[in-house]
Amino acid sequence: MAVILIAIAALTGGMFVSGHTTPRLGIDLAGGTSFTLEAKNQPGKPNAINTDNMNTAVGIIERRVNGLGVSEAEVQTQGEKHIIVNIPKGTNAKQARQQVGTTAQLYFRPVVTTTSGQKTPEKPNSTPSPSASASGKGQDKGDDKGGKPSGTPSASSSASSSSSASPSTQGRALSEGLKADEKPSGSPSPSNTPKPDPSKSPSGSNDQEKLAKEFAKLDCTTKAGRAAAAEKAANAKPTDQVLACSQKGDAKFVLGPSEVEGTDVDDASAVFESQNGAGWIVQLDFNGKGSKKFAKTTGELTKQQSPQNRFAIVLDGEVVSDPEVTQGAITGGRATISGGFTQQSSEDLANVLSFGALPLSFDIADETTVSAALGGEQLDAGMIAGAIGLALVVIYLVVYYRGLALVAMASLAVSAILTYTIMVLLGPGIGFALNLPAVCGAIVAIGITADSFIVYFERIRDEIREGRSLRPAVERGWPRARRTILVSDFVSFLAAAVLYIVTVGKVQGFAFTLGLTTLLDVAVVFLFTKPLMTILARRPFFGNGHSWSGLDPKRLGATPPLRRRRSARPGPADTKEA
Repeated sequence: MAVILIAIAALTGGMFVSGHTTPRLGIDLAGGTSFTLEAKNQPGKPNAINTDNMNTAVGIIERRVNGLGVSEAEVQTQGEKHIIVNIPKGTNAKQARQQVGTTAQLYFRPVVTTTSGQKTPEKPNSTPSPSASASGKGQDKGDDKGGKPSGTPSASSSASSSSSASPSTQGRALSEGLKADEKPSGSPSPSNTPKPDPSKSPSGSNDQEKLAKEFAKLDCTTKAGRAAAAEKAANAKPTDQVLACSQKGDAKFVLGPSEVEGTDVDDASAVFESQNGAGWIVQLDFNGKGSKKFAKTTGELTKQQSPQNRFAIVLDGEVVSDPEVTQGAITGGRATISGGFTQQSSEDLANVLSFGALPLSFDIADETTVSAALGGEQLDAGMIAGAIGLALVVIYLVVYYRGLALVAMASLAVSAILTYTIMVLLGPGIGFALNLPAVCGAIVAIGITADSFIVYFERIRDEIREGRSLRPAVERGWPRARRTILVSDFVSFLAAAVLYIVTVGKVQGFAFTLGLTTLLDVAVVFLFTKPLMTILARRPFFGNGHSWSGLDPKRLGATPPLRRRRSARPGPADTKEA
């Protein structure tokens, strides 16, 4: 009993110290946001929408959403090409929207050229500022004197992020020097529109001229322009040359074929770097194959002049960062993306990179806010039903077991305190959220717990019926009751465990609560009910079998104990009677 009382005190104290005094509620009780995702066919993959890919997408989206600290999020398929995502209240809906809709196709592409994100004015005689020379050395004749553009971050043992392009990169020649070991060549056009170098284009000058025109017309400062560029870049092959916008829309890029892909990233994490003042960064760990490719790529890029010594980290067709490599190859299989991240943005990026790319592209077909009003009404009805059930159990115990009902009610109270405090602490601990099925599991647990007490009480009463007094009856009845209780609770826990494993969504909440309360039932019976009965057996009210104790031998039909009496030798007068 000391152990169980110390546990109650510790859990209650932990609840108040943590600042959480009520359980975290699920979407049906607290409300939240519901997303409907519609899968769409990708170019070159007409049969991509199938059961396997949909189930894979469900698993990835569920891990991403739960990576935000959300639990009890429901992610399940509906029909052939729809996925329903229900997220409880308390989660940033905008952040969750980005997580569930992001395909997370990651590529590391070399930068061919970059300018500001605005549409390039069509002025034939306009002159870029500062001017660019492409005599083969790729040096700037502006203020930088051949050095890296001002304000452009660099990457040596890490990859530093920059979401904006340096003005000194405007007007650079658009050539086919896509790979990092090729120097830019040819003379730039005097206009701000980059021109191709037909001599180095494997596809011919027409494709390069078309690309140059598209680059000039691309306006990344508008939402429509960024969306169109992102969709086209995301659907391009890794070997294609693409146009892309920065996430903020303040820069646009011509990017070469991908040298490293997101599948080469083994893990990603958001870390706060305080030593160099970098702030929040995203740390990437490459696998063995990715480490070699990344080291080779960065080693080649470091030989180039800006902007062609930079590589763009492209996520779903948008440039997350475009770090510059200046100090040799980045080896060791680890890189760092930094530059202007907040905690949320760094965690979002690390989250999608850690859990992988979705096998399909999705559009958010519908987004609705779920009200907690209906769930609240159902909860009230459920609590009323639970209160009625508990009252009936108590009435039955009082009528049938009389004084023993106090033991049962005290044990139920201890079980309720333990269940409540643990549920409260599991909210911030593992993200457990209490939903309606979980409440049902707790109500069902009342019957399971009461059943354990009844088994023990009946074993004690059986011993009394056989003529034993209460104290030995309590001790002799316990081993038999203990075996029955353990077998019964094991079956209940096994059912809850199987239900939790094979189901999803709200049903898991029922299974989790049922399994938790079953384990607590064992703890309460062993550590509270049995010791309490041992103590009460020493009290005259129970020990002497008071009529209201529930242990009255006469009411139980006890058999008098068999005793041998030594009788006197019968005399002559008693012989006939004897």
